[in-house]
Amino acid sequence: MQYFHRTSLPLDDVLAEADSFFRGRLETSSVDKRKRTYSGSMGTIDITVRAEGGHYTLVTVATDRVGESEIDKLGKRFMALVHGRVDANHALRGSY
Repeated sequence: MQYFHRTSLPLDDVLAEADSFFRGRLETSSVDKRKRTYSGSMGTIDITVRAEGGHYTLVTVATDRVGESEIDKLGKRFMALVHGRVDANHALRGSY
């Protein structure tokens, strides 16, 4: 599955948030300038960031499983937390 989110957080802040969020949950398999890969028994997740439209960051979360798997829910939770870093009024909804 792939999910996309556009945020005003800088690229490095999104990747720092990913490192913080996934540390302890999954093993870091790959670290690149604009991409992180984490894996564990529940699957693999790739976080990719790129500049978009000047001051925005496009965040792509891709998992190797189908929707609603545990790794998929973890990816969606990460996207919701990134959203919450910009919008303090953002309420997490759903069971992820």
